[in-house]
Amino acid sequence: MGERRGDGRTQVERRSDRDLYVTRIFDAPPRLVFEAWTRPELFRQWWAPRSSGVPMLSCEMDVRTGGGYRIAFGQDADSAMAFHGKYLEVDPPARLVWTNDESGDAAITTVTFEAVGGGTRLVLHEHYPSSEALDEAFIGMEDATPEQFAQLDELLAGLVSGG
Repeated sequence: MGERRGDGRTQVERRSDRDLYVTRIFDAPPRLVFEAWTRPELFRQWWAPRSSGVPMLSCEMDVRTGGGYRIAFGQDADSAMAFHGKYLEVDPPARLVWTNDESGDAAITTVTFEAVGGGTRLVLHEHYPSSEALDEAFIGMEDATPEQFAQLDELLAGLVSGG
């Protein structure tokens, strides 16, 4: 274990046969970073990697403990791929925990937002039901997540400057 990847700013690390961690420091306070993860109008602006060419078609979020989410990607409704689940824990602006219910091999995701200097250390932890499920997810995340987080950086820069 301990396999690490990343882009210099985003560290993607496999810490066990079922646990994946992604860490990055953002130049914005935890409140703004948390909002970018929990307000659909902000989340839509950064979550889908631009290089994929697959737009986000819809984003519904009821961000409260017991609430749910549904996010759909695709060129149109016929080709859409949906991700959905429920929020197990919502502690603004410090922590989010949710299920990923689109398959039996999906992870439980925990995201923490820690103030460091004038910024935020974000740690995303995904716990998978099996090593094989993590193997499959790791391949896509090692490239997509740094791109997503770079897009989040751009959004946060605009929010910090009042744009």
